[in-house]
Amino acid sequence: MKALSRLDTSPFARWWWTVDRVSLALIALIVMIGAVLLLAAGPAAAARLHISDSFYFPLRQFVFLAPALGVMVGVSLMTPLQARRLAVVVFGVSLFLMTLALFVGPDINGAKRWLAFGPFSLQPSEFAKPGFVVAIAWMLAEAARDRRFPGRAIAGGMYVAFVALLINQPDYGQTMLVTAAGAVVFFVIGWNWTSIAALGLAASGAIAGGYLFAPHIAKRIDGFFNPDGPGAYQVNKALEAISHGGLFGRGAEGATVKMQLPDAHTDFIFAVAGEEGGFILAVVVVTLFAALVSRFFARASGLRSLFAQSAVSGLAALIGLQSFINIGVNLRVLPAKGMTLPFISYGGSSLLATGLTFGLILALSRTETRARRRKEIMP
Repeated sequence: MKALSRLDTSPFARWWWTVDRVSLALIALIVMIGAVLLLAAGPAAAARLHISDSFYFPLRQFVFLAPALGVMVGVSLMTPLQARRLAVVVFGVSLFLMTLALFVGPDINGAKRWLAFGPFSLQPSEFAKPGFVVAIAWMLAEAARDRRFPGRAIAGGMYVAFVALLINQPDYGQTMLVTAAGAVVFFVIGWNWTSIAALGLAASGAIAGGYLFAPHIAKRIDGFFNPDGPGAYQVNKALEAISHGGLFGRGAEGATVKMQLPDAHTDFIFAVAGEEGGFILAVVVVTLFAALVSRFFARASGLRSLFAQSAVSGLAALIGLQSFINIGVNLRVLPAKGMTLPFISYGGSSLLATGLTFGLILALSRTETRARRRKEIMP
């Protein structure tokens, strides 16, 4: 294969020389580890659910993995202006679908978060998260550039609308996640004490509301503070699996605790990594996510556009906080919450949304070698 030249002006060549290839390498490593871990956790989950095909979950995951990577690369080829427009459209459509899910979506474990499309289901809130971050970054950056523009009020309205839909599903974990990511965007743009107080009250209200009005949330919080109670079964099994793995892991044959872990292929796949690959593999997974998020923040700090800085930082926070929450639950340092590990846990919506998030980060953080118009650079 002929090596790409910096003199090559084809779209792929321009993309290759301007995209962050270190981030691409880290993402590729995470994807490969995720595929291996799902091959390990999938058969156990299938057996527990009495599914005859042992590789039912890995095969379905691979069906979504290719489109997710395609979305990531396709979005990363966009200009910042195109990426911003796409994110805003995705956010608007996702809010509409979230509203639709409240009326026609199936009720699963007391929550209405999904829309069914034949054999597949879609969780619109997963796609709304990156769209929300980019949309409020745009509004806040415009407000910073022109103080007459009501960007803060518009961003606040977007937040209220999004959170209202999340709470009605209900999904308090995602509410906390988008609140934290929004706080990062506000921090990069420039804090004021009113914004700090408003976000703090919103976070406190989400926690209190979840405990008082959502029995399954209260059960998880009670289980966290009472490790011997019935609500702590999964977390205790996850910790047992990690402990059983020791330093070097038990391998596929010796990993037995994963067979007793109900969500080994989704929320607790990190525990499978700890049991099969031991402390070493668990540290590798944590290190890869830490390195990737750190790389994203480093790229954001070098951008000239305030919008791009805040958007990339907020998107990086989404990935970092979601990973932190998932791993923290597995290690029993956080209450149980149904949150996937990006590009590792089973889930079609999660895979596609993660691909979109990574694609937006790569598009907004590309090193442009040619002068662009002001609207391409953006404020």
